[in-house]
Amino acid sequence: MRAAETNPAAPNGGAYTRNAQKREFYLGAAGGVTGAAAGGTDSGPTPYDLLLAALGSCTSMTVAFYARRKEWPLESVTVRLRHSRIHAEDCANCETKEGRLDRIDVAIEITGDLSDEQRKRLVEIAEKCPVHRTLTSEIDIRTRIA
Repeated sequence: MRAAETNPAAPNGGAYTRNAQKREFYLGAAGGVTGAAAGGTDSGPTPYDLLLAALGSCTSMTVAFYARRKEWPLESVTVRLRHSRIHAEDCANCETKEGRLDRIDVAIEITGDLSDEQRKRLVEIAEKCPVHRTLTSEIDIRTRIA
């Protein structure tokens, strides 16, 4: 089981600024989901920025680990992500048919002397990173007062 703790940052950080701690590592998040426009200080990444960073870093690490294990000539992996909210009716492959849903667009740039077959396989592997699998599986979040 993994655990993390989130608590308010210093008082001068603004009403929407938070610090997250995982073991000895600290991350700051600010501005809610919309940044300074919603009353935040825009002094750090938003929670959605952190979510995209988790998915992007997991994706690039998973691709790199796989290529290294296969001894493929991968030079670098760059993952660019964008989060948006779309109308469910605009998503032909989605189970949700009404209202809005979240979409994350992922573009993977792979450099190295790789065949088309290797590149295709690396994209398949990218979708198997643990964070991707978590985000696309059923999630049971249980909230309680501590």
